[in-house]
Amino acid sequence: MLKILKSMIPVAALAAGLAGGLWMGAIPTQAKPDYSKKEKKGCTYCHVAAGKKELNDAGKYYGEHNHSLEGYTPSK
Repeated sequence: MLKILKSMIPVAALAAGLAGGLWMGAIPTQAKPDYSKKEKKGCTYCHVAAGKKELNDAGKYYGEHNHSLEGYTPSK
């Protein structure tokens, strides 16, 4: 019985950590390489830096226009 209880403690801790992470919004985001392929642009065309979530003007436009760059004119 004690052996079962000892093995359940790490399992319970892991489950609580995962549940807490999901509740706190720590769900891993999915990169969208399909967007890059569709628009024929690199990641940094819409993001301030590769691997960063922060968007530049093109990225904000893309998100606000149904995931399309149609009609977007880059500022100089």
